Amino acid sequence: MKKINYKAIAKNVIDLEISALKKLKTSLNKSFDQAVEAIVKCQSKIIFCGVGKSGKICAKLASTFASVGSPSFALSSGDSSHGDMGSISKKDVLILISYSGETQELKNIIQYANRNRITLIGIVSKKNSTLYKASDIKLYIPEVKEAGHGIVPTSSTTAQLAMGDAIAIASMEYKKFGKLDFKKYHPSGSLSVKLKTAEDLMVKGKNIPFINQNLDMNSALKIMRKSNMGVLIVRRNNKTVGIISDGDIKRIKDKNTDFKKLIAKKIMKKNPISIDKDTLASKSLSIMSDKKITCLCVHGKKNKNRTIGILKIHSILDSNIQ
Repeated sequence: MKKINYKAIAKNVIDLEISALKKLKTSLNKSFDQAVEAIVKCQSKIIFCGVGKSGKICAKLASTFASVGSPSFALSSGDSSHGDMGSISKKDVLILISYSGETQELKNIIQYANRNRITLIGIVSKKNSTLYKASDIKLYIPEVKEAGHGIVPTSSTTAQLAMGDAIAIASMEYKKFGKLDFKKYHPSGSLSVKLKTAEDLMVKGKNIPFINQNLDMNSALKIMRKSNMGVLIVRRNNKTVGIISDGDIKRIKDKNTDFKKLIAKKIMKKNPISIDKDTLASKSLSIMSDKKITCLCVHGKKNKNRTIGILKIHSILDSNIQ
């Protein structure tokens, strides 16, 4: 029995899909821009619908769009003609995906969209098809060679997925949807951990041990013990001017017998390092490592002298951030 070269088969499939993506890349035109603008301006939902393998692509794309701030869901082509078209409103954008553009299950949806003037984006490979002709925005995917004797949807579905992903990312960039926005939709998992910011982990409000720069160290020590923070934030006129750590206190106590008579501004380190509240926790940890310190002051935008939080190294490490 002749041994089958499975790797050669795999490479052939991948080559066919790479070829499909190259053809797709060169086919992009102003219709792509129109699709992105329609999605960005949509004040309701983005609804995907397809049949068979294209339906599976729709489910994935709906999930992607929702994760980047465009409310979306995938509509079952089979159920749409049995009441589910009622979930489509006139303010929605409807995206239909079909290789042939002639799938019977989609024709009722196409008619419904056209009759109700619902924006219809067609992702299709046949320009003479019903879907292509009926779409308000026509996204053409070049015809490609499929793997598996040319009959298994592989290259075409790869191209459909790539087109949808490209629209999602372009829309995201247009809306300036960044990492912090992305984190809001992904509160769990390793990705959320990586995107934690100083604001997520900092001590804030009444738990920050603020002291006046003229406070005597005897009183300052009581505040430090009560806060159990191991640090004091020194202020003048409600502006941060310095920081005192328990390590600073130990070193100065060893050298000064009249330590408790000193005032905070004689001991503090001036101009403590402060980071913006949106600084990633991982970057904050790097700053602490470089400066050989265990905490950072945290400020809001545009005002480094107004401390709104304290970020401690243990808070970062306890969140499994490295």
